[in-house]
Amino acid sequence: MSSRDEPLTPATVEPLLRGRFGRPYLWSESCASTQDVLRGSGLPEGAVAVSEHQTSGRGREGRPWEDAPGRALLLSVLLRPPAGSQIQELSLVAGLAVAETVEEARDHASLKWPNDVLLGGGKVAGILLEASGDEVVCGIGVNVSQTDAELPVGTRLPAASLLTATGRKLDRAELLASLLVTLEHRYDAWRRRGLVSLLDELEARNALRGHAVRVGGEAGTVVRIAVDGRLALRRDDGTEVLVASGEVEHDGRG
Repeated sequence: MSSRDEPLTPATVEPLLRGRFGRPYLWSESCASTQDVLRGSGLPEGAVAVSEHQTSGRGREGRPWEDAPGRALLLSVLLRPPAGSQIQELSLVAGLAVAETVEEARDHASLKWPNDVLLGGGKVAGILLEASGDEVVCGIGVNVSQTDAELPVGTRLPAASLLTATGRKLDRAELLASLLVTLEHRYDAWRRRGLVSLLDELEARNALRGHAVRVGGEAGTVVRIAVDGRLALRRDDGTEVLVASGEVEHDGRG
């Protein structure tokens, strides 16, 4: 197996694009972060930045995002949601698009609220939203071809790649093109009707449902993902509470 996959250059990817996302398509061999390429760029909605390697990749709460050069999908998409939108819901929109895309390689992926995509219990992808003014830069990292030795260790969730989870080496360019068109369709549905149009698909992949957790200062059993993207918990006294954000920790009861 070569140390790198074929680079995701415009010549390789642009002929595969099937929608408006990815136009323009900005590619680099290396950059600090694809988020920084798009922020404040003035580019149209759907512009995509892709890199083979990020020197300062980041996840939620400023955590570093490690990659093996040429082995992952490292991309950001510029979005301009309608004024007044609940933009935190876009983590779930993007997560669903990633889950549906990787399911082409394996039967079922799951979503760990609010922004992780799992295969076989291992984290294969994460989402990062950064908003400013009327724009949202949606960062997506998908571990594709890393071997076990190339995956980060000591992470909050065990890291996996599509290769380690499925045993299959996938074409990154085809995977990227599929992800972009799926994200476009899911994003457009969200723009029209909000998260309600995606709830069934999200709940079918809800990795936390039925688990006892602590999150956002609350403890309880996860009931569902609410229509506004918050996580619904049932407390021990039977009451329900909706949690908007926070790190999910299993408390050992479920």
